[in-house]
Amino acid sequence: MKAESERPQLKGYKEGQWMKFFKELLKKNWAPYTIASCSAVLLYLALTNVNVFLKGLSAVYSIMLPVLSGIIISYVMNPLVQFIHKKVFGKIKSDRLGRNLSVFVSVLMVVALIGLLMGALIPQMIDSIGTFADNFESYSRSLQKLFKSFMDRFGKENDLVLVDQIWSQIVEKGSKLLSENMGEIIGTSYSIGKGFISSIIACILAVYFLLDAPHLMDCVAKLLRVLTTEKKYKNITDFVKRCNHILLRFFICDLIEGVIVGVVNFIFMSIVGMDYALLISVVVGVTNMAPTFGPIVGAVVGAFILVLVNPWYALWFLIFTVILQTIDGYIIKPKLFGDTLGVSSIWILITLVVGGRMFGVAGILLAIPFAAICDYIFRDIVWKRLEQRSRKRELMEKKNSKK
Repeated sequence: MKAESERPQLKGYKEGQWMKFFKELLKKNWAPYTIASCSAVLLYLALTNVNVFLKGLSAVYSIMLPVLSGIIISYVMNPLVQFIHKKVFGKIKSDRLGRNLSVFVSVLMVVALIGLLMGALIPQMIDSIGTFADNFESYSRSLQKLFKSFMDRFGKENDLVLVDQIWSQIVEKGSKLLSENMGEIIGTSYSIGKGFISSIIACILAVYFLLDAPHLMDCVAKLLRVLTTEKKYKNITDFVKRCNHILLRFFICDLIEGVIVGVVNFIFMSIVGMDYALLISVVVGVTNMAPTFGPIVGAVVGAFILVLVNPWYALWFLIFTVILQTIDGYIIKPKLFGDTLGVSSIWILITLVVGGRMFGVAGILLAIPFAAICDYIFRDIVWKRLEQRSRKRELMEKKNSKK
């Protein structure tokens, strides 16, 4: 009985007095100086040991990658969950049950969509690999004949004797290079397997993040209210809402752009009669979502697949890709993104280089929204505060001059 009577007091202490104590602790005179001193020491250590700092940051990033990926996946899926919750399960009295059902339906829809795509793409991928394996010997003979005809036309008579020797040396060096780099091939295979496991963990974490999103957001809001004043809390929430708007607008527009480019590419390849139209169009659409380097990767992959079937198809595909990317860059992308993500090209270039070097593919994918958020912080927050300080300084100077 005594333990039960003490329990509410302990809970009250945790929820009320602990928060009050934490607020009063931050108001102490020594607290800001201590925090500033520790921050200065950490900044000095980071600047004097940049390489160690970057390696440590990279190690932490590799460890936290599944968690960060899970957060990103849940963040991207959350609008779909909210839409289904509002339109389908909005009449359910229990918000928790409605949220859980919405998450279940959303995950089921995404899994079904991925399953349909894989069911359509995997047979074409297997077929393309089989075609390459079946025609490898013919490709080798064609290349050897081409080399001999070139030597017949432009080479000397003595050089014709060396054609077979050169070709055998190429094959021998290629086999030697393959055997020497077997360790790297195994390491790459290990990295692929590790990435696959990390992706599964990220998807599982994303489901849990989606299920507990309202509770997590409520905890963050309570913590911010404790640590900050009402005015600062409002400024933070406005900033988060603005960043959320930028990110959602970017993801939605990027997805729509990738679908448009993929569909147009599929229509062109189907009209011309090219093989593997669906496979290549999906690759082009997905890689187009990555800024700057994505379209180049899609074009190279598509051309490589087509050159194994018909080199002329590969040439026409590359010409059409250049035309399509020009239209996308000057017409489709500006219409979709509009002025919401109007960011200077130098900002995008810097964030692409830095993000790619530090965080790889994820850094390149998030370069444009990150640049947009930085641009928003500078224009709407930093610049406005600088203007306010400048106006105050001018008013003070005017008052002093009148005196």
